[in-house]
Amino acid sequence: MATDTASRPAESTLENRGIEPVPVAEREGRPGQLFWVWFAANISILGLPLGATLVAMGMTVWQAVIAAVAGAVGSFAIVGAISIAGRRGGAPGLTLSRATFGARGNIGPTLVSLLSRLGWETVNTTTAAFALLSLATILFGTTPAAKEHPVLTIVAIAVFELLTVLVAGLGHAFLVAVQRWATWVFGALNLLVGGFLVATVDWSAVGAATPAPIGVLIAGVGVIAAGTGIGWANASADMSRYQAPSVRAGSLVLSAAAGAGIPLVLLISLGSLLAAGDPSLAAAGDPVAAIRAMLPSWMAVPYLIAAFGGLLLSNHLSVYSAGLTTLTLGVRVRRVYAVIVDVTVTFAGAIYFILIADGFYGPFIAFISALAVPITAWVGVFAVDMLRRHHYDAAALLDTSRTSAYWYRGGVAWRAFGAWALAIVVGYLFATLGPASDPWFTGPLADTWFGTNGLAWVITFVVGAGTYAVLGGARPTSDVPLEVAQ
Repeated sequence: MATDTASRPAESTLENRGIEPVPVAEREGRPGQLFWVWFAANISILGLPLGATLVAMGMTVWQAVIAAVAGAVGSFAIVGAISIAGRRGGAPGLTLSRATFGARGNIGPTLVSLLSRLGWETVNTTTAAFALLSLATILFGTTPAAKEHPVLTIVAIAVFELLTVLVAGLGHAFLVAVQRWATWVFGALNLLVGGFLVATVDWSAVGAATPAPIGVLIAGVGVIAAGTGIGWANASADMSRYQAPSVRAGSLVLSAAAGAGIPLVLLISLGSLLAAGDPSLAAAGDPVAAIRAMLPSWMAVPYLIAAFGGLLLSNHLSVYSAGLTTLTLGVRVRRVYAVIVDVTVTFAGAIYFILIADGFYGPFIAFISALAVPITAWVGVFAVDMLRRHHYDAAALLDTSRTSAYWYRGGVAWRAFGAWALAIVVGYLFATLGPASDPWFTGPLADTWFGTNGLAWVITFVVGAGTYAVLGGARPTSDVPLEVAQ
């Protein structure tokens, strides 16, 4: 074994490990660490537009709160459940997925996961750059139009990306420490700004709102779940792989559900309050900028700093996970270089969407939402496999050749892959993708009760999990405990 400085992530500045399983002796993490990781990743100011979206759907504030609790807490409970696999196998989620789908069959879910991560990182980077540009407008008197200041725009993007690499590149232990302590700083700023915004709420308009039908509430739960926890599900094991084997499964579920649920419910509820009192907010093309316009300059500064910080904390975790996913896809570089590759892609994407493209949020969020269907299908299949598999073969997880115990037939576990593919097809039958006024894809069953209430992702999960449960999963020739494999 190497020296303590090099081998023990709890004491190391730079994490040198890639996707290889963490030895049991080095897994000393506790659920409290994950609580802060998930809390920090979800104090992003983007929770406010989610609340505004619920009001735009016709909900009252109380209905929006119910949707926030059910959607955010419930979906992150799923995240916590999937993270149990990370504690068992000590490897990233998509690496463990090789045991479920096969060395080659896992390429499909891994590619989808990477596209999703890069997509959300581009959203974070673009939004954070807009926040910095707005801050420059207040502090230096520049014009708010990004295209009039290309150099300043590129600098804003570069600052955000550099801060992301500094944390995500150094690795797990440093990321956990930063997420915990930065939560207090940016959480306090959010409370300050949130308290001011609550004082501006038109309470008479809030009280006069008419409740929406139960179907709208159900659809709202789906919107929140798809926009929060579902997108993180296949990244959950990336953080839990350092958890001690003695950590209970229920503690992992609670750490994710509470850690992410608390800030999300508060921010989504605040967004719904603001939108209920000011209907124009719900219809704004950029609700983040619309909320900034509601604030005096002296309060807009901490608001924009809080927005930038929250997006940065979310991006730290996303980029760290994307780096591991890139390695799982077969890119042969060190983990820190994989992080740099991913950040370079999102840097170029942010430049394009800010300085070249005419629009950004609508079509891009629709694209990312489309990826929620194959991700949910993966969650369904992987969850059933977790119920049957309690150990992972460490050597087989890293062996993508014909000698791997997870090679199955032609490198594909066809029962798992078939269930995943079927769930995707069925899910898209019920899906509507793109703006409601002008969708670019409408499934033939989108006008059914499940489709109109935004439950395509639920159908996807049920079909994926149910099909795989009926077909039964293939068992590798060498499914031995990780401790033995090492």
